Amino acid sequence: MSEKNDCRSLFTLLKLAEMGAHRRTAKISTLYLAEKLGISQQTASRHLIELERKGWIKRTTTPDGSLIKIDGEGITKLQQLHQNLQLWLEAAYPPTITLEGTVFTGLGEGAYYTTKEIYKKQFIEKLSFEPYPGTLNLKLTTEYDLKTRQELEALPAIEIQGFKTEDRTFGAIKAYPAVIANRIHGALISALRSHYDRSVVEIIAPVNLRKQLKLRDGQKVKIEIQTQAK
Repeated sequence: MSEKNDCRSLFTLLKLAEMGAHRRTAKISTLYLAEKLGISQQTASRHLIELERKGWIKRTTTPDGSLIKIDGEGITKLQQLHQNLQLWLEAAYPPTITLEGTVFTGLGEGAYYTTKEIYKKQFIEKLSFEPYPGTLNLKLTTEYDLKTRQELEALPAIEIQGFKTEDRTFGAIKAYPAVIANRIHGALISALRSHYDRSVVEIIAPVNLRKQLKLRDGQKVKIEIQTQAK
């Protein structure tokens, strides 16, 4: 089932709870529910049929309206929503933030770093994927995105530890799990020592993002970054 349908069902469920159907069996006509939802009576009827099919409510139809009680999975959905709202409202920082940047061809160092065995093992262990060799480089241009990028530095991140070889030192990397273009799970990585300034973000993923998303230089890409890293 689509996310849109789930949101619609949850909103209808909330309206039923507002009318007391989570506590007791409530008599609710489809006309009254339609007015509450701001939709047609026919659409309200379809919503109730859908909720009943999902097992979120129990319903008995009478000449005066439906006798409705939120039950089973419906109560669980309300409890999950309550817990999520409590978490989001009480958290010291937002659970996700969104950045948008413009694709550009970088210096080619991403492939060099992501294939280093010590880094790669940590990516697999801490991010649960092996990164495709290379990074997707995005240039931030708006004041909003530049400010958000700066704020990101103060938020919790997954630490990828640095290491030393005989001839050089590889610094630590901060990683933030992210969803790229609302489709692919990956991570924004931020090296403590980088050739780029903070207007550039580098993204890793288990796939070639340019190829998978059919990206070219100059195209804009949104990334949703998870900030509740442990």
